[in-house]
Amino acid sequence: MSPDAGVRRAEAHHAATERSSGFLVLCEGIATGLLLIAVVGSGIMAERLSGGNMGLALLANALATGGALFALIVTFGPQSGAHMNPLVTLTAGWAREMPWPRVFAYTLAQIAGAVLGVWLAHLMFELPVLQTSQHVRAGIGQWVAEAIATAGLLLVIGGSRAHGLPVTATAVAAYITGAYWFTASTSFANPAVTLARSLSDSFAGIAPSSAPGFIAAQCVGGLLALPLLSRLRL
Repeated sequence: MSPDAGVRRAEAHHAATERSSGFLVLCEGIATGLLLIAVVGSGIMAERLSGGNMGLALLANALATGGALFALIVTFGPQSGAHMNPLVTLTAGWAREMPWPRVFAYTLAQIAGAVLGVWLAHLMFELPVLQTSQHVRAGIGQWVAEAIATAGLLLVIGGSRAHGLPVTATAVAAYITGAYWFTASTSFANPAVTLARSLSDSFAGIAPSSAPGFIAAQCVGGLLALPLLSRLRL
């Protein structure tokens, strides 16, 4: 093979890799957007149909979110991994399972997809697309809940992966559905989701002033999970 042919082959391989990486990032953005449509859309629908029964609305919101999570992980897991969460992506980078440039690309795609998903949910229910939440969620109980929810989510993902994608999808969906109820914060457990939900003054919203506390608590939960994650990933 001539040197020129070798160069052309290397360039073609690089271009194919770049296209593949771009597709993975796109999948991650789409999956996160669909997740937020499910979270916010089901919250709006639940609030409208529950007749003021907040427990019933939360149950509907939790079940819809869990169902969507299962479907999205099964669908996009073989493509991008269906992280849909910057902390899941960061732990993959920390474990050297993903190059750091892709970690950053995934994170940006998740945030952009989440925000777009919230806007599309508003549009679908004929609400103002641009809005901010008035739902204040603050205090030590909320922050502890978010740290626990996030640490638990990362451990569930790390521990269930050895059993295959369908088991992981089931475990994550079951955990989040349950965590809606056993955590005081209703288990956001995701910085991209938290940021996007601050842009929705709906049942699923969180006031922008409360979002930094939630995100900080989620990061603490992620750090707490790291020592065990290295063992669970073996």
